[in-house]
Amino acid sequence: MLKYIVKKAVSVLTVLFIVSFVTFFIIHLTPGDPARIMLGADAPQEAVEALREQMGLNRTLPVQYLEWLNDVLHGDLGPSIFMEGSMSYIIGLRMKPTIVLTLCALGIAVIIAIPTGIMAARGRGRAVDQGMMMVSMIGVSIPGFLLGLLLVLLFAVKLGLLPASGYKELKDAGLVTYVKYLILPSISLGMMHAALLSRMTRSAVLEVLNKDYIKMAKAKGVHSFSLMFRHALRNALLPIITVIAQSFVSLIAGALVTETIFNIPGIGKLIIDSIGRRDYEVVQAMVLLVAVINVLIMFALDLIYGVIDPRIRTEK
Repeated sequence: MLKYIVKKAVSVLTVLFIVSFVTFFIIHLTPGDPARIMLGADAPQEAVEALREQMGLNRTLPVQYLEWLNDVLHGDLGPSIFMEGSMSYIIGLRMKPTIVLTLCALGIAVIIAIPTGIMAARGRGRAVDQGMMMVSMIGVSIPGFLLGLLLVLLFAVKLGLLPASGYKELKDAGLVTYVKYLILPSISLGMMHAALLSRMTRSAVLEVLNKDYIKMAKAKGVHSFSLMFRHALRNALLPIITVIAQSFVSLIAGALVTETIFNIPGIGKLIIDSIGRRDYEVVQAMVLLVAVINVLIMFALDLIYGVIDPRIRTEK
């Protein structure tokens, strides 16, 4: 088991190194000069060059990368060019709305997908199965940003039931108002993943229902409810949990567009604003953070697989 863990840990570190390398060079090769943006278009070139020297932007990119990587390994993500406060403070301030939005969207996806997937599997080939799969196909086909705009048009503009955009802290707005501001962005972000998870649940349950032990249990007269939830769903959970974990990572990345549409001050909107201002340190820190969350979740899943199925640990 230790050898398996070490092998996966090496893979995680390799992926993080590649992500940091690619992110750093793509950002720094993007047209635009942070010093020029800070001083303004009319600033003299001498002042711009002095500021570039002060910020270390005149050094070669490999030197800048190694210095940045050394700081990261020592827990220093660097200062923001345009924002006050440490990077950890900035990330902590913007991370909360994103995590809350992601968890709400994931909750909506799971609540919708698991029951509909099970119902579709139980009614395979019948109208309920075809209807749910058609709805899930529509859900997959509609982009999240378009669904968000349609929801705003209907529930905010036409009906006036929910706010069109914005975000309120729970301690300032109260529970009811806090939830109202999360409903539309959560649905917008979660519906596509609900459709994908529903199809995955159906496929996983159908695969288990064709197993011999399910047929034996059915022949012994096991109640259909017990057969579905105690035997079929329980043994189909592994691929479903995998998709849920992957959806969590995808939702964090997808929050970038949703936060921009609904004006939510999360990490997605922070990345968009920082790219526009060429705030290198913030963009690098946020991309690296999302990558760390991604690989850690996948690492945890690999370890869980190794515990559940020892054969995986011996695979080369």
